[in-house]
Parts: sequence; structure tokens; C-alpha cells
Amino acid sequence: MGVLKGKTALVTGGSRGIGRAVARRLARDGALVAVHYGHDAAAARETVELIEAAGGRAFAVRAVLGVPGDARALWAAYEAHPAHTDGVDILVNNAGAATFAGIEETDEEAYDQIHALNAKASFFVIKHGLDRLRDGGRIVNVTGTPDIALPAILATVMAKGAVNALTRSLSAALAPRAITVNSVGPGITETDLNAAWLADPAARAHAASRSVFDRVGTVEEVADVVAFLASPDSRWMTGQHLNATGGLQLALL
Repeated sequence: MGVLKGKTALVTGGSRGIGRAVARRLARDGALVAVHYGHDAAAARETVELIEAAGGRAFAVRAVLGVPGDARALWAAYEAHPAHTDGVDILVNNAGAATFAGIEETDEEAYDQIHALNAKASFFVIKHGLDRLRDGGRIVNVTGTPDIALPAILATVMAKGAVNALTRSLSAALAPRAITVNSVGPGITETDLNAAWLADPAARAHAASRSVFDRVGTVEEVADVVAFLASPDSRWMTGQHLNATGGLQLALL
């Protein structure tokens, strides 16, 4: 503990799943963590309580992402909280959702909603946060795995891919400020959002078989990768995408 002592982090979608694990890990490393949530205040409060019970520091901020003006609302909520600091050192864009629909089932309204949350929000959260992000800071985008065909969530894959592209170009733009920008692509990870699916033994066995380790990943394993990219140890890495998938698809080669 302590590599992030004196640092402040903002984690979008930090109340549950991967976001909660990231928030807890960054707090364990010493950061003051702003836990963003959109709708579930109880889950955000629980995340903050878990962090504080472990000796860390955190506070919750609410803003609904994927709607007009969302990024400005998020930063306004951050600055309105009495626990906030004047600058942020680490920004983790984790908020998002997968919509299960192929190209035939996806209409323009659904497409726009998917991209507003999974791609547009990250772009503008960064844009409106640049004057708050300290030089030498870290941006970590939690996206998806770009080399795998996933037609069942096609629009979501497109949106996640857009953030991967943003990561690479933005890393060059922010290099003069010594701000690194990287992305992490989780594989099949055990969260409350897919708990019902993984509760089926056949589905779990199939999901596990996609990894060379023959199991489903945990949110803590993804959070550890994010924590590395948020730490001083990653200072010479930027514009990169790290697959935190447990060797997804390698088992099929």
C-alpha cells in the first residue's frame, strides 16, 4: 500500500463489478477515490463503506452518463462534493453496458444509446476533465477485446473499439503533459451483471473453456491490471491496449 498516496482518482461506473474492484484497489494503493454512479446510490455507498472499512478514503458522485450534458454534470458533481480535491491524477473510464443485439435487431435509437454511454461519454468526460487532470497523470479506459468477433453485441463492440482508437490518438496528444493513456479489455469476467448466465453450469463451462486457464476471470484480476496502468510503474507505457482476458481464444488455437 502507498504507491498512490497523495493521488486522487475518479472511477466512472465505480459502484459495482469491475468498477468497484478498481475503486477498492486504487484506494488500497493509497488514492482518494471518487466513486461515480448513475442510478444505484446504495451500491455506491456500499463501495465507499468497503473502502473506508479497509482504511481507505472515498466518496460517491452521481451523474447519469449517456445523456446530453453528462460529462459536465459529472465534473460538477465531483467539484460540489466537499471531499474533492482541486485536481485529479487518475481517471478511469469504466462506465458502460453491453446490449445483446445483432445488426438485424439494432435500430438507430438503440445504436445511439449504446454509443452515447460506451463511447461518447468517455470522450467528453476526458475533454471536460483535461483542465482538472494533473500533469503526469493517468487515463485508463476499460473497453473490450478488439480482435474477437462478437456479432451478438455488435454495436457495443463498435463503441468499445472507438474508445480503443481514442486511447491511441489521445496518448500522443497528451504526451507533452506526461499524461499516459491506455486501455484494458476484460474477457469473460464474473460480475453481478452476468451472474444469471454463469449460474447455468453449461454456460459456465463454455465460458471457462474460452480461456487457457479454463475458468472465468474475476473483477479483482482486471482491477490489478488497471492499477498497474494507474501506478508510477507504467510511466513508460502509453497508447497501449492490454487484454485482461486470461488468454481468451488462445485455447481454441
